[in-house]
Amino acid sequence: MILSCQNISKSFGTDEIIKNASFHIEDHEKAAIVGINGAGKSTLLKIIIKELDPDEGTVTTAKDTTIGYLAQNQVIDSSRTIYEEVLSAKQPVIEMEQEIRRMETEMETVAPEKLEAFMEKYERLVHQFELADGYAYRSEVTGVLTGLGFLEEEFQKKQDELSGGQKTRAALGRLLVTSPDILLLDEPTNHLDMESIQWLENYLLNYKGAVLIVSHDRYFLDKTVSKVIEVFHHQVHVFLGNYTAYAQKKAQVRAAELRAYYNQQQEIRHQEEVIAKLKSFNREKSIKRAESREKMLDKIERLEKPAEEMTDIQLRLTPCITSGNDVLKAEGLKKTYDGRTLFEQIDFSVFRGERVALIGNNGTGKTTILKIINDITGADAGEITLGTNVHIGYYDQEHQVLHSDKTLFDEISDDYPNLTNTQIRNVLAAFLFTNDDVFKRIRDLSGGERGRVSLAKLMLSEANFLILDEPTNHLDITSKEILENALVHYEGTVLFVSHDRYFINKTATRILDLHERQILNYIGNYDYYLEKKDVQRAAYQKQSDASSESGDVKKESGTKTDWKQQKKEQAAKRKLENELNKTEARIEQLETEIKELEEEMAKPEVAVISAKVIKLHELTQQKEAELQTLYDRWEELTNLS
Repeated sequence: MILSCQNISKSFGTDEIIKNASFHIEDHEKAAIVGINGAGKSTLLKIIIKELDPDEGTVTTAKDTTIGYLAQNQVIDSSRTIYEEVLSAKQPVIEMEQEIRRMETEMETVAPEKLEAFMEKYERLVHQFELADGYAYRSEVTGVLTGLGFLEEEFQKKQDELSGGQKTRAALGRLLVTSPDILLLDEPTNHLDMESIQWLENYLLNYKGAVLIVSHDRYFLDKTVSKVIEVFHHQVHVFLGNYTAYAQKKAQVRAAELRAYYNQQQEIRHQEEVIAKLKSFNREKSIKRAESREKMLDKIERLEKPAEEMTDIQLRLTPCITSGNDVLKAEGLKKTYDGRTLFEQIDFSVFRGERVALIGNNGTGKTTILKIINDITGADAGEITLGTNVHIGYYDQEHQVLHSDKTLFDEISDDYPNLTNTQIRNVLAAFLFTNDDVFKRIRDLSGGERGRVSLAKLMLSEANFLILDEPTNHLDITSKEILENALVHYEGTVLFVSHDRYFINKTATRILDLHERQILNYIGNYDYYLEKKDVQRAAYQKQSDASSESGDVKKESGTKTDWKQQKKEQAAKRKLENELNKTEARIEQLETEIKELEEEMAKPEVAVISAKVIKLHELTQQKEAELQTLYDRWEELTNLS
């Protein structure tokens, strides 16, 4: 065991955050801390690194254990470059290397009588250098920075020129290179694109130390952790397994607790009714029996009803007008920024009822495409065409239309006067605003909180085409699930940009991959995209190379070349599955009917009636022949699928 937390409690004033929290982390274990925003996850990390003192309890680590901590926000004021900042984590190795080079320079001038001692010292130092992987430390730094999404030309950027997200990535890179015994990571994927998140997953899976992660990225947690520590209503509960296993076990535990609670309540009501009935007889014996039952009832340890988890909150989005089938058509889009072409000759369409995810690495132009569609940014070339009766609802954290003097409650109620107070509170609760939070002024909210209010308003709008840029940022897992459910049942059309792979997998019916300045199209969710990505990209590269050789400088869009083919493949696959299901059902039915016919012929009273036996035998043979044909067809269909 490398880390142990025993009976940790922490309050801020009258607000109890954590109560009697106990858990431990084993050597090399990868674990997650999960819970809604404000549950106390980050507080727990700060107590572990001794940035905060617990009111009660102890944190114990194994002897000589080193701990590395990544906070959500980095305050860095440094004139060092990104590369220098991350390289500084290797200072002990750098100093060893410098000492080795100095000794090599002095070697020829060492007096003969001192040479043996000098060489022994030199060899010890070289051995230490090798153990510290000294010959590979510079390539390790380069590999980590590249893995976290930095281009080589960005390595020499000064720290004080970086955005908040870039500073966090640089800090994460420095922490990984430091290689502490325990890594504490607070939302490490917030500023990473999909490829960088996948790189980090593999890095952490192969990390030799222990890792404790706070994250709302469910896909990331599924890939990396084998233990989940849940903070719920100030209490800590430990579940073995990844996030999906935790969610299933938690649902089972809560269902069992609810059943036990309702069963006990039913028994209590029954006993109370019996006691009242006995007392109503007003006889000495019946009164004594009633009193005896009352004593037994008083001794029952009353179960508390399991705490609510906002699972009853359901957002239902209904457009006021149905759009035409063709919702959006983009043709020949091109955009250049700071002399760099983000994309060119982009063609794609969006159709009514689709939920389309636009994905790609950071800096490829995904948000720019959304802004072009919404006429916030102009394209250098190309055209956007909206279909009949299309009404756009746009969510962009940089362009929010909110009234700073209004409260959250008034912001919703003024725009949607038909909603009841309960409905307004439910909508705000879905986006993490509960109790007195609803009376906060807009001007007093953080940027993330304002984003959540804007998203709540958009969800209530009667738009039939929602365009969402990173809608799950600043949402905890429960709120993400509420939003997912709302979008899945949405009767309109959705186009969104997101790095949340779990969210994409749950909601998307089609994926547009912005890859090498072009759009590649995948008709399916994120799992389907992962399955087909390598094949699709290889086919695109082959087509691109052929176009270049023939002198055709225009690259074909993935949507143009693959849309009809993928539609055809999907339809064929569905047809195959339907026929297979029908064949299996008919085989099962025939086997049952043949068995019944054989049983009928075997009856003594039937066996003596030859005409009936012949008729039953012929019917059995007909069904046997049909069954054999179906067996053959079933084998064909199985091989095709």
